[in-house]
Amino acid sequence: MCELKKGLKEYAKSVGIDLIGFASKDRFENVVPEENPFAIFPEGKTVILLGKRITRGALRGIEEGTNFGDYSMFGSFWLDDNFNSLMCYEITRYLEDRGYEAVPIFPNPTEAKGMGVSVSEGRPAPNVTPDFQYAVVACGLGEIGYCGEILTPEFGPRQRWQMVITDAEIKEDPVLENNICTFCEKCASICPLGAINGSKEIEICSKKMKVGIIDYSLCRKCKNGAFSNRLHRNGKPDRLAALCVRTCIQELDSQKKVKNTFENPFRKRDAWAIDIYDKSKYIKVD
Repeated sequence: MCELKKGLKEYAKSVGIDLIGFASKDRFENVVPEENPFAIFPEGKTVILLGKRITRGALRGIEEGTNFGDYSMFGSFWLDDNFNSLMCYEITRYLEDRGYEAVPIFPNPTEAKGMGVSVSEGRPAPNVTPDFQYAVVACGLGEIGYCGEILTPEFGPRQRWQMVITDAEIKEDPVLENNICTFCEKCASICPLGAINGSKEIEICSKKMKVGIIDYSLCRKCKNGAFSNRLHRNGKPDRLAALCVRTCIQELDSQKKVKNTFENPFRKRDAWAIDIYDKSKYIKVD
């Protein structure tokens, strides 16, 4: 299986996949069936997580407060529906061509945590939607930062994911040991709606992470780069371009915590913000 894993990694790179990681079935044994990928494919043995970066430039229009539409294409809709889906399909074909069954999985929402709404609530089976945050940690690709989003050593919070479940037995990757998050809590202090208050510790595959407690009902009202969940009207908002996460990008860049580096800083001037009362202001972050 070492040759299969090596071949998958080489092929992934050739088709433009930025991140690939592997986790064995036993890492999901405590995951509830509604969020467990092996409820979809019980004979499966390995989860493969595939990630493609959100280019930093796709966030520029939102950072400047001048253009939101291009991010929604290159950073969200097209990235998930076209670019990521194609790479997921190609990895599925790669495995099938070698005699292994492979199930491609799109990142549908699981539960609108913090909002008291379950995506599968009142809906009959089928209702299994794998927890991608759990899977990313289990595959050794990243951690959940204080901001509540996945952070990777390569791009911080700038990526989107798709999954393949396969009956090929592939050696799992080690869970990430080092912290990426600096625990500066600037994501919380800069939020003009006060949506992040306090913290909790969560544990995935023995990795403990300090995560902010987020009121997603406030995030849904955010006009600072958050988007409504396009896949479910009651799902968690898409915060990857929101002020809190853009501040995380700036912090990780400045602290040299990510491998994808740039000649110039991400944030070049005070950040714009619109508060709960629709009043605009500029915020300086130290």
